[in-house]
Parts: sequence; structure tokens; C-alpha cells
Amino acid sequence: MTLDDYILTRSDPEPPHLARLSHDVGVKLLYPRMCSGHLQGRILTMLTSMISPRNALEIGTYAGYSALCIAEGLPAGGHLDTIEIDDEMEDFIRARFADSPYGDRITLHIGDAADILPGLGKRYDMAYMDANKRTYCETFRTLLPMINPGGFILADNTLWDGKVTDPEAHHDPQTRGICEFNDMIAADPCLTRVILPLRDGLTLIRVNP
Repeated sequence: MTLDDYILTRSDPEPPHLARLSHDVGVKLLYPRMCSGHLQGRILTMLTSMISPRNALEIGTYAGYSALCIAEGLPAGGHLDTIEIDDEMEDFIRARFADSPYGDRITLHIGDAADILPGLGKRYDMAYMDANKRTYCETFRTLLPMINPGGFILADNTLWDGKVTDPEAHHDPQTRGICEFNDMIAADPCLTRVILPLRDGLTLIRVNP
């Protein structure tokens, strides 16, 4: 048994609707690695349960796996807005939300987050960023005023396959975007942060009250 197998067999099992989603991603979509998967999904559900956000936001839905994990962890009456830029994913996402006991907690927005965020008209207790790495800094600056004091922002892919420590990789615009984001977050005295070496890196950020 590998260490990864050991971890998964001693964590909560993957719910059936998410196992079906994972299978469909592997069979029907390009880039299945973009899907959060069992371990990260259980962590997202746990973190959401701990934060207990009344309103949550996700930027970058992809197949809907992480959105369903966040929705699962919401308190009674909690709601998630999730934004996906690729309109060709809409039917796939909506079908998986309909297959879940938590789909009614989610509103899917199709379009560019830069256009959608200003029109949402809400403040949030928690947000999950998993969108275009080239514009992580710009997305964060738009998002930050929408987060309640004491709220949390979870940013995915912040280690970027370890490329953040490789100067030779910094010519790549996605790597450069992640590095600039990490430096910006680390230098902001209004934030508390920690990077978890989970999969491709997950940064937990608290907006100080």
C-alpha cells in the first residue's frame, strides 16, 4: 500500500456522486488532473465546515467537483456562487450538480470572473480561487473587497508543480503569475497566510479583522 492509498483509506470515503463525476472527467474531458479529486475534495469540505460560511464563492468551476465539495460543507441555508469562463462546460457542470444532493445550494455563473464579480452584489465569508494563473493577482485584488473581515480565501495551485522555486521556469506566464501572487500575499500585513503542500499547493488566506 502506498502512502497516498493509506491516507485515502483512512479518510472519509469519496461520496458516490463525486466518484461518478471523477469517472466522467477521466472519460469525457481533457486535462482530468484539473479536477480536485478525493483527498483535496475532502479537505475542501472539511475547511468549509470549519469556516461555516453563509455565502461562499468559487472562481474556476471546471467540472464542478470542488464546487460540490464546498456545497457539502456549507451550513444550513448557506449558498455558493461559482464562476466558469468556459461556456462549453455548462451542460456537463449542470448535469453533475443535478446528480448531487447539494446542487441546489449552488448558483453557476458562466463568463469571465472580471465581468461577473462586480455584479454579484454580495460579500462572502469564504472564496476558493482556481482560475487563470496569469491573472491571479488581478483576480485577488477584485475579490478582496468582497470578503468579510475575518473571512477566508483559498488559492489553489500555488506551488505549480514545484516550478515556483525554479528560476528557469519563471519565463512561463502562468508560473510568473503564481510567483507574483505568492509574493504579493506574503507581503500584505492585512492577511494571515499559510501554504499547504497539498497536490499542487493550496494557500489558506485569512483577511484580518
